[in-house]
Amino acid sequence: MGDYLTFRRMITPVFIQIIFWIAVIGIVIAGLVQISNGKTAAGILLLLLGPLGVRIYAEILIVIFRMNESLLDIRNAKLGSAAPPATAPPA
Repeated sequence: MGDYLTFRRMITPVFIQIIFWIAVIGIVIAGLVQISNGKTAAGILLLLLGPLGVRIYAEILIVIFRMNESLLDIRNAKLGSAAPPATAPPA
């Protein structure tokens, strides 16, 4: 919980996934409405290309957060493998 409060762990990717599914449902409904209104070609294109476009956009957003997590892992690995500071020998 502390990682969330200090913004070390991101919650936005979860929201991106939720928004993706809401958008897909909305696009499917809009496509079916287009088809029922007589705009068959527009409806079919919306049904086929709409979810694909939303998926690409969501993946681009999630990649940004994954890059952040990977960079944090690299930083933590470097800090963990750093040699401890040398101590001066006793005089």
